[in-house]
Amino acid sequence: MDADFLLVRRMKQGDDEAFDTFVRKYYGEILKYCRFHCFDALSAEDLTQETFLKFFANLSEYRHVGKAKNFLYMVAGNLCRDFYKKKRDVPMERKELESNASPAPDSLGAAVERAVLEDALLKLSEEFREMVILHCLQGMKISEAARVLGIGVPLAKYRLREGKARLRHFLE
Repeated sequence: MDADFLLVRRMKQGDDEAFDTFVRKYYGEILKYCRFHCFDALSAEDLTQETFLKFFANLSEYRHVGKAKNFLYMVAGNLCRDFYKKKRDVPMERKELESNASPAPDSLGAAVERAVLEDALLKLSEEFREMVILHCLQGMKISEAARVLGIGVPLAKYRLREGKARLRHFLE
């Protein structure tokens, strides 16, 4: 039996320590994933917390097959897509106000690099962007990312190869 299976079983029995362990184990990865989708630290934290809340709310129906982490990525991905759809509906004035927040001088270079990466990622279609984020930025194996996305490994490899090529093109 794997550690996640035992952890989920303990959570289903109401073990508070198991909930804490589970959140500590995956919070950083899911937060990083959400940050690559919404590019706003506060929104990413909200999405991460909502991911765990949804997981815990549906824990009684959850059947452990594979890794719980993959299921968390699927929940987070759906929430990020919904967030992105809502974000596009925000009036332009509000978007401009949010983007006028100035970063600290020492983080300006990192902020510029992040903005360039954000822009290039947003130019990718969703299918390519997901694969690039999961594999390149989250460090998932191709087979694991394929399971999260519900696609076969050959298609995952294609999306990764094409996504990287297009990203390279956008970054040049």
